[in-house]
Amino acid sequence: LTSIPRSSQQVKRVFCESSGSMVPKDKAVKRFLVRNIVESAAIRDLQESCVFDSYVLPKLYRKVYYCISAAIHSKVVRVRSVQARRIREPP
Repeated sequence: LTSIPRSSQQVKRVFCESSGSMVPKDKAVKRFLVRNIVESAAIRDLQESCVFDSYVLPKLYRKVYYCISAAIHSKVVRVRSVQARRIREPP
């Protein structure tokens, strides 16, 4: 049995957030979503009813993956020209 070179192995796949399709992890559009656990309307009510003075509400941290077509459709990224698509660095 010979070992398979790492270059020919497949990349793990992740779920697209909006379409639900499986996308290779290195091809997917990755965004880090940081939100408050409580919506902005209820924050003031919680601050007033809280016993502690300097209590900071925790945040929700989530890494979100999109396939290219869903990211363009939901305006996460924009359409780029054929030459600009080769540039792999984030803007």
